[in-house]
Amino acid sequence: MTDFSPNIGMLLRRTLPVLVMASCAVAQLSGPTDYQVKAAYVSNFGRFVDWARPPAPDRPNFTICVLGDDPFGSALDTAVAGESIRRLPLVATRISRVTEAEGCRIVFVSTALAPQLGSILAALRGSSALTVSDIPQFAARGGMIELLLVGKKVRFEINIGAADRAGLTLSSELLKLAVTVRKASR
Repeated sequence: MTDFSPNIGMLLRRTLPVLVMASCAVAQLSGPTDYQVKAAYVSNFGRFVDWARPPAPDRPNFTICVLGDDPFGSALDTAVAGESIRRLPLVATRISRVTEAEGCRIVFVSTALAPQLGSILAALRGSSALTVSDIPQFAARGGMIELLLVGKKVRFEINIGAADRAGLTLSSELLKLAVTVRKASR
């Protein structure tokens, strides 16, 4: 009887890296993560919004700000890379305080800031920033676009009243894609 132990060890050393790479490829084929999809949404929302107040001439970028903890990792940076809206290069930046949101065209509020949401939305009320979050009940509490999971798909709810008060006009194409459109809010 032949002993195959050394051959099995050699076989495992050769095939293990191939199996690891194959499992990574299968994971990539299984589809994007929720936050990759959310990053794609956030980076594209600006294409479907008209601002009553155009960006200041000294603002050379269309800035998307993430307020608080960044749940996107590199997904948002990847989504904006090389893209532009209205001939302005898209840029993602991270801010830790709402007072840093001046110049942001879109402000994504992280779920870690849910307890402070009321004061954050009040502070942003005078700006023309589109507010987006995945905080539960974000749109009901006065935010403009709430990202949510419906089944296993990322969808969004729109609070058109909040957008109107900020001087933003959301396109009918965007409104058609929303699972819910709220007409009034706080």
